[in-house]
Amino acid sequence: MRASGILLPVFSLPSPYGIGTMGKAAYEFVDFLVSAKQKYWQILPLGPTGYGDSPYQSFCSFASNSYFIDLDILESKDLLLKEEYQNEPWGENPDKVDYGLLYRKRNKVLEKAFNRFDKENLSFKAFCRDNAYWINDYAIFMSLKEHFDGKEWQSWPEDIRMRHNDALVRYGTELSEKILFHKFLQFEFFNQWTQLKKYANEKGIMIIGDIPIYVSPDSSDVWSRHYLFLTDEDRNLTSVAGVPPDAFSATGQLWGNPLYDWDAMEQEDFYWWKQRTGMASLLYDYVRIDHFIGIERYFSIPAGSDTAATGVYHQGPGMKLIDAINQSRGNMGIIAEDLGVLTDNVRRLLEKTGYPGMKVLQFGFSGEPSNDNLPMHYKKNLIAYTGTHDNDTILGWYKKLDRKNKDFLRKYLNRSRVHVYDLIFETMKSVANTAVVPIQDWLCQGSKSRINFPSVAFGNWTYRITDNMLTESLAQKISDMTALCAR
Repeated sequence: MRASGILLPVFSLPSPYGIGTMGKAAYEFVDFLVSAKQKYWQILPLGPTGYGDSPYQSFCSFASNSYFIDLDILESKDLLLKEEYQNEPWGENPDKVDYGLLYRKRNKVLEKAFNRFDKENLSFKAFCRDNAYWINDYAIFMSLKEHFDGKEWQSWPEDIRMRHNDALVRYGTELSEKILFHKFLQFEFFNQWTQLKKYANEKGIMIIGDIPIYVSPDSSDVWSRHYLFLTDEDRNLTSVAGVPPDAFSATGQLWGNPLYDWDAMEQEDFYWWKQRTGMASLLYDYVRIDHFIGIERYFSIPAGSDTAATGVYHQGPGMKLIDAINQSRGNMGIIAEDLGVLTDNVRRLLEKTGYPGMKVLQFGFSGEPSNDNLPMHYKKNLIAYTGTHDNDTILGWYKKLDRKNKDFLRKYLNRSRVHVYDLIFETMKSVANTAVVPIQDWLCQGSKSRINFPSVAFGNWTYRITDNMLTESLAQKISDMTALCAR
């Protein structure tokens, strides 16, 4: 079935409280999608962000970002008073997230809600019990981070860094109230998200989520399950992730994420991945596996390297991991983020899984008609994008195209002048079963509205829309093109 959707991160939703939440604006966006005749709402990872505010560097692979908890919903449950949050300054710019301000102030408000919350609530106790396999480690991890002034766990005192039993008991007792607070945040998030997803599904809208293939080095995952990652006896990383040198970078990209010990994972029958996939199936209708290429082979760089030039490729788990994911995903669909240099082995793996891959329009215009990102080469079983969160907006990208590629684009479109909607139309009318367009492209926004610059560590993930942008007129334009493209 041909269908389409819009990419809009939760943090980008309008809100008077500094960042998008699961409140009124989220429900209104679902209604907007319905009016625009869309079927999918694609978001970015929901995890609590750490270094650089990136959703791809989360403190836990299972937890969710408490910034997205809607304060008005808490007030409606008598957990907050309006004056405790409505009069607070949540940022001067309504179209940018101020993460520093949120870091300093949000938990102080959420703690007031926690203080009014009934800790003996049976649903809360059941939630903690059902999620004990990850939430116990996560809650003490976050409490310890606060206790040690935000330091990464590798810098903690040795007894708790190495998870000695007596240290876990001592800190668990000393920080018991904080630990319960972090469990409360996850409980509230899950409740609000479950209601939002239910509303979306009832309206015919499906949620496309995102699983980063790698975890953050400063995460409860690595701290509590170091044996599943490539670490030494002192639990320091021995190898990290990245990509090799190429035409874009002479030294490659040094990501710094821990690499999995795939042998150890396999000995546990990929149980951690099964748990992770099972959690995702509760949150999403479809999930995009980031850097799918790394399942077939992964680039390993010695820890401590200055660049990625010293790295080498190793064989990944391949279908063994895919089988484990399929066993635990229930009815959740999978999308393979297969962007990058594809080897024949990656193509064969993707074909064997049956998962749809991705094509990005912006990558198609290199001046070569054989470029398989050109819409004329698309196949049905893939997701077609104008761009992703890592790309410039279509308008920003077009303005930066050199003359040769701009001429090729005009010839390809058979137009002397090109509008943003011409490029969206190329994506929407393609043979791909699914097309997803970032909201910035529908809004014809320029480079200032870009979500992420992959080579820049700070200042990303701040983009937000404002209340007046999602108009009936825009919904009608999207609806008209969707109908014209039989989606």
